[in-house]
Amino acid sequence: MVSVTITLDPVVAAFYKHVAELAQLPIETVLSDALYKLAGELSLEAMKKK
Repeated sequence: MVSVTITLDPVVAAFYKHVAELAQLPIETVLSDALYKLAGELSLEAMKKK
């Protein structure tokens, strides 16, 4: 598995930390899932433009 480090604005970090606590998941999982979903949405948009 590849390890990646990202820098988040404190407000964004607090938001994802809160979501993670509500979901009872590690913040890394919540961020990973959010980025994965965004990548899928961007891929679909890119395919539509062709």
